[in-house]
Amino acid sequence: MDIPNLSQNTQTPYFTSNTPQKNKNSKIPFIIIVVLAIGVGFSLSRLWPLSSPNESLISNITQGNVTSADDIKNAEDLIVEQSYGDTGKTFTDTAIGTIAKGGINGEGTHTLEREGGKSQYAALTSSTADLDLFVGKKVEIKGETNSSTKAGWFLDVGIIKILE
Repeated sequence: MDIPNLSQNTQTPYFTSNTPQKNKNSKIPFIIIVVLAIGVGFSLSRLWPLSSPNESLISNITQGNVTSADDIKNAEDLIVEQSYGDTGKTFTDTAIGTIAKGGINGEGTHTLEREGGKSQYAALTSSTADLDLFVGKKVEIKGETNSSTKAGWFLDVGIIKILE
């Protein structure tokens, strides 16, 4: 049984792709719109900020809410007699001195220079406070003693209270 050809076109059809050719320049307007949107958004955020960072910091300090040194970005923002760090924890070891950059014999990131000379210095590290903010300040620190082979005393600082 033959199937009759119902098409009036006697030429053999050839297949072509129905998908339109992608223009390489079609992404450029999209990229321009995205870049402009980011630029306008950033500019508007600078013109109308929700609140200035220093205003919220000052209100937290005056209310006694600052418990983390992460809230402090500059050493100038530190307040004498204010405690910084993990104030919700109890620490057993306490020391008073001036914080200096650099550890002792490769242990710690900073040094607590205490009265009595270098034999009384303590190597410091802290996971709760940025000790760089407190360099040159006389402080009372509370923390936990870690084992050390190179420093006389190696202290993990939990709370820092600025004395001067």
